[in-house]
Amino acid sequence: MRERMLRGEPYLASDPELVGLQERAERLLDRLDRAGHADRAGREAILRELLGRVGDGVVVRPGFRCDYGGNIRIGAGTFVNFDCVMLDVAPITIGARCQIAPRVQLLAAAHPVAPEPRRAGWEHGSPITLGGNVWLGGGVIVLGGVTIGDDTVVGAGSVVTRDLPPGVVATGVPARVRRPTGGAAR
Repeated sequence: MRERMLRGEPYLASDPELVGLQERAERLLDRLDRAGHADRAGREAILRELLGRVGDGVVVRPGFRCDYGGNIRIGAGTFVNFDCVMLDVAPITIGARCQIAPRVQLLAAAHPVAPEPRRAGWEHGSPITLGGNVWLGGGVIVLGGVTIGDDTVVGAGSVVTRDLPPGVVATGVPARVRRPTGGAAR
């Protein structure tokens, strides 16, 4: 089932191997929650054990949740604020120097629309990719299969259901491109 999951094919999360990987992630997340804010080295060590790749200078604030952890890659200098959820049944790749606001959800997991396979417990997933220097405002939801280009900003409360190009501001439900980001600091 793990191989099916990673290929984006339907799988059952109740598979014993997947349950074991989820339990491992939960133990590491519990340790991360208990690590004090001042224990940066300890938090970083736990993140490196939990996640697939962690660049230098990554900060993940408390309340972080994920399914497995090993399918998440975070680039250097990225900041993940409080209460972030990453359902990593497929790869979640976050570029360098991204800003992820509180309560952002990166949801690579999905369920069948048809009732019978959903009732039977089948799931599937699609990758999520954030380019470098992406800023996701508070409460943004990014669905599986989405790529967000470098330097793009997604406004608070938006739901990203489709790819966004580099260097734009997108807002809304579903998120739509509103304008280029421009070059001036503000």
